[in-house]
Amino acid sequence: MKKVSSHRKHLNFLSFSNKKLSFILLSAFLLVTVMSCTSVRVAADFDKEANFSEYKTFAFYKPGIDKAEINDLDKRRMLRAIESELITKGFTKSETPDLLVSIFTKSREKVNIQPSGMYPYGYGWGWSPYYYGNYNTVTTSTEGILYVDLIDANKKELVWQGVGTGYLSSSSKKKEERIKEFVASIMEKYPPGAENN
Repeated sequence: MKKVSSHRKHLNFLSFSNKKLSFILLSAFLLVTVMSCTSVRVAADFDKEANFSEYKTFAFYKPGIDKAEINDLDKRRMLRAIESELITKGFTKSETPDLLVSIFTKSREKVNIQPSGMYPYGYGWGWSPYYYGNYNTVTTSTEGILYVDLIDANKKELVWQGVGTGYLSSSSKKKEERIKEFVASIMEKYPPGAENN
């Protein structure tokens, strides 16, 4: 009888452990998914002949900004965020600027199909490596790309370009925060080598 009781306790422990492991795996998956949706991937390129220490003033390049395919509200949010970042870096807005600032945007809808391997049991959801039904999670999201161009005002040549790629929000409050995050992440790369300081 003792052996049977011990075996039952072992099975109960395994059942509890599997439920706990299922919860941990699901939590980890959701955390990775959320983190991948919130992060902004950035890159920058620049003219190695340019002397970035000479640039002290800026203005927005209206012809380039007018071409950006984005609504006026988001455009203003982006420009305010860029202006704030440049002022923080010691720039001054000027009628006779050293740098002209332009933006360019792209967006695309992404459909994500995630085979969950999930099935209902008991009072919640569990995971089983032995059961794969047609329980797929289908979500859509908008991936946006923001280019920030800095143009030498005298030479009319592009001297620096930062690019940020990430997911966008449709909520106006979250959108404002997200745009600030995009711009701040991109402008961390300016001037060249700044992220290594």
